Amino acid sequence: MSYERLDRQLKTFSDRLTEAVGLEEQETGKVATSVAAEVRFLEPALRAEVHAAGPVPLRDRLAELQAFQAWMDVASTVRGNAAVTRAQVIVQNYVCFVYLGEACFRALRRTSKPGSITRRCCEYLTDNPIRAFRNAIAHSNWTYAPDFSGLVYWARKGSADPDEALSRFEVAQRELDFWQALSRGVAYAAYTSIEAVEERRPPSS
Repeated sequence: MSYERLDRQLKTFSDRLTEAVGLEEQETGKVATSVAAEVRFLEPALRAEVHAAGPVPLRDRLAELQAFQAWMDVASTVRGNAAVTRAQVIVQNYVCFVYLGEACFRALRRTSKPGSITRRCCEYLTDNPIRAFRNAIAHSNWTYAPDFSGLVYWARKGSADPDEALSRFEVAQRELDFWQALSRGVAYAAYTSIEAVEERRPPSS
């Protein structure tokens, strides 16, 4: 998948990129391209920190992300099959928010430059409401809205109270589409950029 294709997909959410993520209007047309460039030009030690985030090699995570995208492309061609649609929802939410959360978005949030497009996107992807949604997916505290217009989920708001009760939230499908597109775009751009740098690196003696 090219950065240009991801840029076009994310540009359709330009209103949310400006209102929710805090990007400037002129930045919304090249989110994936910008993330790839910003990650490529990180200090080598910072880029290495992202590369080594977690025990799973980055190359393997990228392979899973590419396989996931291939599955999404296949699933999107199937119409009127509730089983495929439900499987698509589960896989998409797990990959976008649980699988990529710690190793990708939190690592990039720590290492990217303050104010960069990468930092702003990763702050958004790791703060509430997405943080609460990620926790709900990880702990199986979610279901479909009665009219299937989105998802209902239960999570803690994040107070210091260890006994805080779960709160009920809803996310509309359009907003969920935006969260998922941003997650896929940032992760793919970052991982492919780092992998390209690593492949050009001379082997250590």
